[in-house]
Amino acid sequence: MPRLLRRAAVLGATAHIASKRGQAKAEAAAEPQEQAPEAPATPQAPATPQAPASSPQDSYAELMKLKELLDAGVLTQAEFDAEKKKILDA
Repeated sequence: MPRLLRRAAVLGATAHIASKRGQAKAEAAAEPQEQAPEAPATPQAPATPQAPASSPQDSYAELMKLKELLDAGVLTQAEFDAEKKKILDA
């Protein structure tokens, strides 16, 4: 039974992180659309969108959670590798 509880806790934490990340991406995507009408008429250099900077500690924590999911058998090796690539590319 402890293994199932541990798995549920890890899945819950992972789902929470994924939800927050998706919410942040949606807010970031909506923000430029809202600012577009307020842009001045004079030409300026194009603004480059800045991705939220994730600290190395956040990346490490996410990788550790993914590793726990892999070890628990919740993720396959291919899923783990894909998620790891996303985290390291961010």
